[in-house]
Amino acid sequence: MSTEGQNLVEKIAQRFAVGLENEHIVRSGDYLSVRPAHVMTHDNTGAVIPKFGGIGAAQIANPRQVVFALDHNVQDKSETNLAKYRKIAAFAETMGVDFYAAGRGIGHQIMCEEGYAWPQTMVVASDSHSNMYGGLGCLGTPVVRTDAAAIWATGRTWWQVPPVARCELRGRLRPGVTGKDVILMLCGFFNSDEVLNHAVEFTGEGVAALTIDDRLTIANMTTEWGALAGVFPVDETTVEWLKQRIAFVEKRGPAGVPSDADATGRHPRLNGKRLADLKQSLLSPDEGAFYARELTLDLATVTPHVAGPDHVKVMTPVSEMRKRKLSIQKAYLVSCVNSRVEDLAQAAEVVRGKKIADDVEFYIAAASSEVQAESERRGDWQALLDSGAEPLPPGCGPCIGLGKGLLEDGEVGISATNRNFKGRMGAKTAQAYLASPAVVAASAISGYIDMPWEFEQTQPAADIRVNDSPAGAADVAIIDGFPSEITGDLIFCHFDNLNTDGIYPGKYTYIDDFTPEQQASVVMENYDPEFGKLVKEGDILVGGFNFGAGSSREQAATALKYRGVRLVLAGSFSETYKRNAINNGFLAIEAPVLVRDLKAKFGTEKLTVATHIEATVDFAKATLTADGKQYRLSPLGAAAQELIVTGGLEAWVKQNL
Repeated sequence: MSTEGQNLVEKIAQRFAVGLENEHIVRSGDYLSVRPAHVMTHDNTGAVIPKFGGIGAAQIANPRQVVFALDHNVQDKSETNLAKYRKIAAFAETMGVDFYAAGRGIGHQIMCEEGYAWPQTMVVASDSHSNMYGGLGCLGTPVVRTDAAAIWATGRTWWQVPPVARCELRGRLRPGVTGKDVILMLCGFFNSDEVLNHAVEFTGEGVAALTIDDRLTIANMTTEWGALAGVFPVDETTVEWLKQRIAFVEKRGPAGVPSDADATGRHPRLNGKRLADLKQSLLSPDEGAFYARELTLDLATVTPHVAGPDHVKVMTPVSEMRKRKLSIQKAYLVSCVNSRVEDLAQAAEVVRGKKIADDVEFYIAAASSEVQAESERRGDWQALLDSGAEPLPPGCGPCIGLGKGLLEDGEVGISATNRNFKGRMGAKTAQAYLASPAVVAASAISGYIDMPWEFEQTQPAADIRVNDSPAGAADVAIIDGFPSEITGDLIFCHFDNLNTDGIYPGKYTYIDDFTPEQQASVVMENYDPEFGKLVKEGDILVGGFNFGAGSSREQAATALKYRGVRLVLAGSFSETYKRNAINNGFLAIEAPVLVRDLKAKFGTEKLTVATHIEATVDFAKATLTADGKQYRLSPLGAAAQELIVTGGLEAWVKQNL
């Protein structure tokens, strides 16, 4: 099959798509049925198990596809949590699934260390930081818990190929500047949703000088940048890292999980043959491949910055923060983004022979037990302890507001983590700033946000170009039972970033016996109490941009469905909202030009407008006709049509068991 004109993300998706029509070339916007190489769940495995049973599944379709790693609440030694962990371990043993107990490390790190996140495969996890796998050239992307249950049961789920952005990294980083500084600058400079719900491919000569730890850090935080994936190319640096990892596991032996009990003694995922095969079949973007966005960043202009407080996309040079002498009470070198060997070494270099400031608590946790062992062997871990750092077990913790060392009322923290949202790391009145490991360590020593080296501040050299989508009418095959078109009046809710609490109030979320009729009666009441009076059955709702942001509650989709809304159109969606909608048999389709036109026509004075505009969505041609104008839509392929016809993902799984 010819794959002319495909970018790297489209090529990897092509490899892992199933049921494609003959000669179909995967493009951004396609809805695919995919069979990912692996799916990882962590502590939330306990919530996926009843979903799995609820859809009637008794056996996992492919135990070698599934990975469990306990990592989030590992400091909780209560009987309730220990019982939960025992239940997950027992389920893993019964199903023959690869299981990593609490203490082995953070699931994403394990996925890399144990060869699950293999270059140029597609790997998913029910956790937003599965983007991290892209540091190894693996297409890592998050799924919701219902998807995880579907993959356990059938080996498959659905995925819409996102628009793809190319980020060209030029030049080289200056000494003392790290991958964390790069991603903080990308988040802070391109801070207007330029890559929201995109997959980002990193390219350019600057990539070669980035270590794998740098790449994993950058890929991890493409999540906070708004992207669904961040993928680096596979190069000599990648190959050398894999060689070293293969040599390590050959010396170490099996990891003690079912798939590693190989009679030959060879690791089933990390071995020389697999590496040789990879080198013989490397993928690269085609010349002329389409990218919705093209960004550039000169690495030589990157300097240490901090992000925050309360937001990742607000950055300040550390040289400026140093002048302010903003006192801190806590410092953190923990989490999946910056607790690897290089990170610990950078921090140890800063603190060696010094002591943490008297009024500062400095918490450290390695990304995995193997990372901690290597850091101990190098002497870095002891240097951190000698400075006064307090160790936590390998795993998650204060980054997500769990365990020891949380921020208290009014405190300020500096953290080498990936999120600093208000209240995430403790009290809502606390403030959290993000920075590189070296800056965190220097701040812990000084007692205020500081940096260990002098840097001449430079203006970032960065740019972006937006490209028009390739023209061309779609011709979509319509499966039995799916309508070729839908017609309804447009009801317009202009608000951008309308969150799930606005669509379906949180106070109803955990009322388990709340009926569909009750859901319908309260939908959008937090957004606009007038909505319920204006909407009528059969309407088509048009929202703003980033519709459905916030929590993952499924009722924000089902309540609109139960109210009789035919489908939701929006400028863009929270990917979690879109997944929840389609997983519940409810269509959510991007129509950014329509949204802009309606904003221009109706303004933003009224939260809800009954436009009295009749619109028709033609699924066969992937077009929308409204108010005398035709708009192109992404083709809704067979994978998505099947979910709508069967009534959602759980019903689809039952049908396909």
